[in-house]
Amino acid sequence: MRIVTWGFGAMGRGIAKNIIESKFMKLVGVIDKNPEFIGKDVGELLGLGNYGVRVRDSIDVIEETNPDLVVIATSSFVKDVLPQIEYAVKNHANVITIAEEMAFPFDSHPEESLYMDSLAKRYGVTILGTGVNPGFVLDTLIIALTGVCTRVGRIVAKRINDLSPFGKTVMETQGVGTTPQQFEEGLKKGTIVGHIGFPQSIAMIARALGWNITKIEEERKPIVSNVHRETPVVKVEPGMVAGCNHSAKAYVGDKCVIELYHPQQIHPHLEGVETGDYIEIYGDININLSIKPEIPGGKATIAIATNMIPIVISAQPGLKCMADLPVPRSILSFTR
Repeated sequence: MRIVTWGFGAMGRGIAKNIIESKFMKLVGVIDKNPEFIGKDVGELLGLGNYGVRVRDSIDVIEETNPDLVVIATSSFVKDVLPQIEYAVKNHANVITIAEEMAFPFDSHPEESLYMDSLAKRYGVTILGTGVNPGFVLDTLIIALTGVCTRVGRIVAKRINDLSPFGKTVMETQGVGTTPQQFEEGLKKGTIVGHIGFPQSIAMIARALGWNITKIEEERKPIVSNVHRETPVVKVEPGMVAGCNHSAKAYVGDKCVIELYHPQQIHPHLEGVETGDYIEIYGDININLSIKPEIPGGKATIAIATNMIPIVISAQPGLKCMADLPVPRSILSFTR
């Protein structure tokens, strides 16, 4: 399988490394605009030695290399990745993107979704948005767990994670390092957004269970620190914001059927907070799943994007979500 990666940030580099180290995929091109990477050998940048493929800032890489699939790791938003998806598809390449809004764009971006679906079918390829969340923990995993229930009445899920490993951009969008007043101003301006993907996760679950969601309520609150916290990219003193407590509730009529909580902060352990992923399903049987500590976001996103490559290549053409495709599995564990 011939693969091009578009975007060579932390996620793109991890996916590229997996492809290089696999026995059945070949990295044939890398696209990125970072001047520190352009022209350099991908293998050497990854610490793997000379590989023979250099990072380029031209999208012509896709047309020249004729890949089976392009992995897009450039942005979180449909408006940004849509032109990239369009170019890849028109060159007969399947697409996997880790843009959060692409995990289930059908409700939030109906016109764009219809266009991408028809375009993919016209060119005989598949488009998938995936990641650890959205894409797995607060949607695909929940849907799988409902498979042992006859009836489901309500779902409550929480992902409590540590933001410390992430870079400057994530800190800014979560409001880390601001004052509570600056946090509120950032919410109003749209510079602080919290988690991207609650509407997508809710819509994916609702479609799978046949629920007609009539209202979604989201709330973002600052997590104010009582102690000094610090990462390589941000410092937080007592009284400053260490993260964002973002939640969403979805209703069918007046009944709340889905509750999702995602408090994210740097070094939560400094105030006695344990990370973890928790899913509660209430129905004819009740399910309570706890994963402690959290599934690590960066590594898991890199893994699931890699693991879905052969599944997407062999799938029926069109725009898909994770619930449309076979259960993901670790493909680099294969010994055959």
